[in-house]
Amino acid sequence: MKKLFSNIKGDAFGGITAGIVALPLALAFGVSSGLGPSAGLYGAIFISFFAALFGGTSTQISGPTAPMTAVSMVVVAGIVAANDGDLSKALPAILTVFLLAGLFQIVLGVIGLGKYIRYIPYPVVSGFMTAIGVIILLTQILPSVGYYPKEDTEFVNTFKPQAEEVILRNILKDEANEGILVLENFEETTIRGNKITTEDIAIESQTLAAKETSGALGAIKAFPRAIQNINLLELLLALGTIIIIYGFKRITTKIPSTLVALIVMSGIAVGFSLEYRTIQEIPSGIPQIRWEIFSGFTLSSLTPYVFTALTLALLGAIDSLLTSVVADNMTKTKHKPNKELVGQGIGNSLAALFGGIPGAGATIRTVVNINAGGKTKLSGMIAGILLLIIMLGLGPVASKIPAAVLAGILITVGIGVMDYKGLKAIPSLPKDIKIGPFKVSSEVLIMVVVLILSTFWNLVYAVGIGLVIASLMFMKKIGDLTAERSGIKTLKEEAWADELGFSTNLKEKVFIKHIKGPLFFGSTSDFQALSEQIPDTAKTVIMRLGRMQYMDQSGLYAMEDMLLGLKTKNIEVLFVNLLKQPRYMMERIDIIPDFIPKEHIFKSFDECANWIKQNIKDKN
Repeated sequence: MKKLFSNIKGDAFGGITAGIVALPLALAFGVSSGLGPSAGLYGAIFISFFAALFGGTSTQISGPTAPMTAVSMVVVAGIVAANDGDLSKALPAILTVFLLAGLFQIVLGVIGLGKYIRYIPYPVVSGFMTAIGVIILLTQILPSVGYYPKEDTEFVNTFKPQAEEVILRNILKDEANEGILVLENFEETTIRGNKITTEDIAIESQTLAAKETSGALGAIKAFPRAIQNINLLELLLALGTIIIIYGFKRITTKIPSTLVALIVMSGIAVGFSLEYRTIQEIPSGIPQIRWEIFSGFTLSSLTPYVFTALTLALLGAIDSLLTSVVADNMTKTKHKPNKELVGQGIGNSLAALFGGIPGAGATIRTVVNINAGGKTKLSGMIAGILLLIIMLGLGPVASKIPAAVLAGILITVGIGVMDYKGLKAIPSLPKDIKIGPFKVSSEVLIMVVVLILSTFWNLVYAVGIGLVIASLMFMKKIGDLTAERSGIKTLKEEAWADELGFSTNLKEKVFIKHIKGPLFFGSTSDFQALSEQIPDTAKTVIMRLGRMQYMDQSGLYAMEDMLLGLKTKNIEVLFVNLLKQPRYMMERIDIIPDFIPKEHIFKSFDECANWIKQNIKDKN
């Protein structure tokens, strides 16, 4: 407690500054997620306060971030679409995913997985971060020009035939759930069909229009219509915001340019009584727990969301711990990764309970806090309290912020979040794999695959596929390197020192093979060819295994196949200096003693040589 209040002045100034920086971003991320600005504020308040209180990085400022918001946006859009476009109906499931993500983070921290997050390959992170930037840019084009597909009557009307089909399909689905057979109760189906109103069709058409234009690919599809329906005022507000954000930084960095842009452009819009589109209304009361999360809260209802929640948790963990490393470098301290994950999990869980979007450690806000004098957890807690005070006192005022201004802010966030370091390195990375007639860099391939799949398909699956490709390529490289250095391939080898006195005549009947290095999936193909290397005159094979420290399952079965092949040729096999792990593996599937009796396993080459002299006749 004493340490917490050891730097009150610096922490107060750092927390207030970071809170001010967080305000416009929290509003923008809330709108971008699809849950509204209040969800962004709630997320910023609870995550900032509780992640700081329970976390393991003293100077970290947490809250909604671009990567977490991008994934949240996908989650919200998917669940809303599955609930007939009704956000209020979908909200319990959405918040359940966010709650699960927070709980998963707590579990990750408790079981000590925080230190392993750093092993996620850089190309996967690079491709993902760049994809986040691209997604934010593409999805903010429409609101920045004032085009909203659900309000484009001509566009919405094109979905009316499809909307009628969807409504009829839902009627049939409802009847099936009620046990009503259409063929036997056609009149009931007709009655329900006749109750469909033009308003029902219009609402469903709007839902389909919004679904068609959601995400990065949907934004591209809607771009031609957006250009034809530009709202000049909304475009000017967005452009003015972007210009101020980048221009004000050239004047000074002491005052957050994002906040300046928000105040100036909102002031112009309100002061000149312009007819602009505002953001959703921000509630001014104390946040209330969303008890509807627990309605229908069963294991079966959670199952579809487990993988998505786990991915969100892992992303938040990576995002937070990367920021923790930045904080460590600036403050010359060392964070506690597992404790940080527990703190982030508690913050995200509480944010979900109150209807907030998930977040993570925010790099820019953390840097601002440190530069302003923040040194302890108190700074992050003050940032959260400040945002709560602003919401309670200025909620009605903040509700008048133009939507185009927040779109402009998000465009600058999208530009800033992309991994330019990784993109610049593309030409210089070595081309180490061949695809058809072309040689490409495996690092670039992983990054591009994750980037494309994340942008145009699914963020969650893209990261998983990227990790699988990176792991396979890593295993191939390590396999190639190990096989290259192992002594499995070559037939002609230099004799080891203890073999120099071995009978020359016996060498015609005895083939000595040195296995140097692990016998695993990367070297099995060469090992399997070993039986073909043995001279026709050989009647015995001595396998020197003292340098084969490890054998995996692939290597185990390759050994079994080779021994079986030699046995069919009546060639006897002797093992020398068989180590503990490989021996254990071979005993599990009875290679020892079925193929290699225990009396054919020797501790040293001298023992083996004596046995050979006694059991194999010298031709002289």
